[in-house]
Amino acid sequence: MPLTLVQTDDSTRSPDALLAQRIAQGDRRALEALMRRYNQRMYRVARSILRNEADAEEAVQEAFYKAYRSIAAFRGDAALSTWLVSIVVNESKGRLRKVNRLATWLEYSGDSPDALRQSNMAEHSSFDPEPAVAGRETLKHLEVCIDRLPDTYRAVFILRAVEELNVEETASCLGIPAATVRSRYFRARNLLRKSLKTDVGPKAGGVFSFAGSRCDRIVAGVMARLSA
Repeated sequence: MPLTLVQTDDSTRSPDALLAQRIAQGDRRALEALMRRYNQRMYRVARSILRNEADAEEAVQEAFYKAYRSIAAFRGDAALSTWLVSIVVNESKGRLRKVNRLATWLEYSGDSPDALRQSNMAEHSSFDPEPAVAGRETLKHLEVCIDRLPDTYRAVFILRAVEELNVEETASCLGIPAATVRSRYFRARNLLRKSLKTDVGPKAGGVFSFAGSRCDRIVAGVMARLSA
């Protein structure tokens, strides 16, 4: 059923549903709570599609802005987290299409995209010279290997192995059949095992770490836009 502002028995409503209702009523603190709850998941999904940290942050900000604008029409057919992830997936895919169109234009216009490629290489090759925790180098190598996965496998792997969503939730977020999720996840793990020569399962949860400053930046960006 569509989310409305009709008075209901709050004891029967889920925490997410209550939070969505407060946001629909204009509660900015509830919006901030929502963003801080799901920022990391949405960032990781956007990062898996765009493979660029700055672009992923912008996609998450835009996704939360769009979610805020339409949350009064939120339907409880799926979890609020699934609804949010589907928004950031669509936003990230739209941005990726624009980047691909730009790259094609540069190629056919005779302008070399070397500068763009070098910028992306610098983005992806950055690393912490003094790892703060044991195993950081392994995680960094895993991140590089995930980035090398084919596009169709990458988002599935992030949602299943990193965010630990089940098959049905992942299928709903990405708009693909559950059987496709299973096959792509199986294939992604096999590809990563070949790259790492080890089982990636126990270490996958730490990839694409979400620093507090990044979370704060995304929240501040959305709030500033809503106040403008």
